[in-house]
Amino acid sequence: MPTPENSLQSPITLVTDGACSANGRDGARGGWAAILTGADGAERVLTGGEAPTTNNRMELTAAMEGLAAAPAGSRVALVTDS
Repeated sequence: MPTPENSLQSPITLVTDGACSANGRDGARGGWAAILTGADGAERVLTGGEAPTTNNRMELTAAMEGLAAAPAGSRVALVTDS
């Protein structure tokens, strides 16, 4: 269940992914997701997308948005497939 940012307890696990159809071509649409899970099991889910874009840009956006959403001073373990 999604929770407000300030209710996540450190350490936090951040799992991210990004994708893009027609990677890098004109009009390529991409999306990203980040799931933050706190030590107590609380979760926060973030998603987004844009066009034009690339797969690498969506992978990096997921990581950056997820890290930005973690409470200040938290320890974060980042899990990504890229």
